[in-house]
Amino acid sequence: MTDRKAEIAANLAKVEERIASACAAAGRKREEVTLIVVTKTYPADDVRLLSELGVRHVAENRDQDAAPKAAACTDLPLTWHFVGQLQTNKVRSVVGYADVVQSVDRPKLVSALSAAAVRADRELDCLIQVALDADEGGRGERGGVAPDGIEELAGLVADAPGLRIGGLMTVAPLAGPFADRQQAAFERLVEFSTLLRAAHPAANMVSAGMSSDLEQAVAAGATHVRVGTAVLGVRPRLR
Repeated sequence: MTDRKAEIAANLAKVEERIASACAAAGRKREEVTLIVVTKTYPADDVRLLSELGVRHVAENRDQDAAPKAAACTDLPLTWHFVGQLQTNKVRSVVGYADVVQSVDRPKLVSALSAAAVRADRELDCLIQVALDADEGGRGERGGVAPDGIEELAGLVADAPGLRIGGLMTVAPLAGPFADRQQAAFERLVEFSTLLRAAHPAANMVSAGMSSDLEQAVAAGATHVRVGTAVLGVRPRLR
């Protein structure tokens, strides 16, 4: 085993222990929580090592980095998640490799994703990104739609050819009533998820929590946690 593979394996084991402990503390089964490793800024070689170590879900947030990396890893049994703010001019590229887009936050993006998915003959799972720091009718500092916009967007996704409504995603807000209250933020997201599933029963994904707050996300009821630094190390400085 190479030094890098051993490093990643050790980090994965620590994260796995954290998730398992959080599940036990919350009275949940370990299999209720899916680990997504965020591979942004890291090379395709690391993605390959993750796959060898049993990781099946990876995430990227910038198409210019993700597209060539995904192309270099097409032989791997991976589910690719796109988690960054997505401009419509990048949609066609993203639809070429992403299985899940977690950052749907406006009607124009739904239309663009649908058109690209139909053109590529693909079906794409979409999560509505919820901004818990956004005012009514607004958008968040880090993307996302205000909670009052969830129902409309979910309906648009559900009716759009080539798309499926998969659930909700959030990033712990830095401002507003949930600043520094990660678990409360994630609990609110789970409440919105319950309402969403009443209209769209299959929309059962709740993506929340990262390296620093995955325990709070698991406690709140998240089904997916997005962990990068705790698995792959401190990120290289962006170019």
